[in-house]
Amino acid sequence: MIDGSEVIDFHGHPGRWGVSHLDPELLFPAMDAVGIDRSVLFDIWHPEGRRANDLTASLVAAHPDRLLGFAYVSPLMPETIVPELERAIDRLGLKGIKLYPPFVDPPLSDPVWWPIYEFADDRELVVLWHTGIEPGSFPRYMGEVVGRFPGARFVSGHSGNCPPMRRQAIDVALDHPNVYLETCSTFRTPGVIEQLVEEAGAERVLFGSDIPLMDPRAQLGKIITADISDDDKRLILGGNARRLLKL
Repeated sequence: MIDGSEVIDFHGHPGRWGVSHLDPELLFPAMDAVGIDRSVLFDIWHPEGRRANDLTASLVAAHPDRLLGFAYVSPLMPETIVPELERAIDRLGLKGIKLYPPFVDPPLSDPVWWPIYEFADDRELVVLWHTGIEPGSFPRYMGEVVGRFPGARFVSGHSGNCPPMRRQAIDVALDHPNVYLETCSTFRTPGVIEQLVEEAGAERVLFGSDIPLMDPRAQLGKIITADISDDDKRLILGGNARRLLKL
């Protein structure tokens, strides 16, 4: 580990794919094995958002020194978006918003998503998108909307995953100062962390592991062993997350 760094994992789930309850025998031992201090968790399995956010908030309340929570809502239930986000952020104390475009048809630039972005813009919140090869999730769609909501900070989850989508994610980050790139992926090739830092800047990159869906050892190792400075590694591993989440 890099001396003096607090490690904040920006991308995590309560349990295995499709599982909404906390899986402590997977989560905390995996965090401890690699020195992850805190993980951002979100539940995407309840489309109305309320049950997902209640679960996330209860997990954070039970482990406040290890977990941070993001709210989840769906654009396909427009009447619940703002009330649920108000409840999740103001009453439950969640720190940001997670969105999952593969679950819906409209791309993440479609106006059906805009009430969520407006809420984040007003509150200066982080919005973490899944971005990748799935329809509606292409990173280029970010470039069509992020300039309209300069108060929000938008994170490209997985940085688009595969090389063509990663190129899109980097290009959007270069064009918009409120866009950040998160590192967890199943499609990474050697040198990707160096590419993100060289082209977008270390201050725009966030460590994420997709814990417990992925083994965080590989996800963290590619940052620890990257050919970048220790100062850049500290920013990626936790410094940028602290700033974005106002910790």
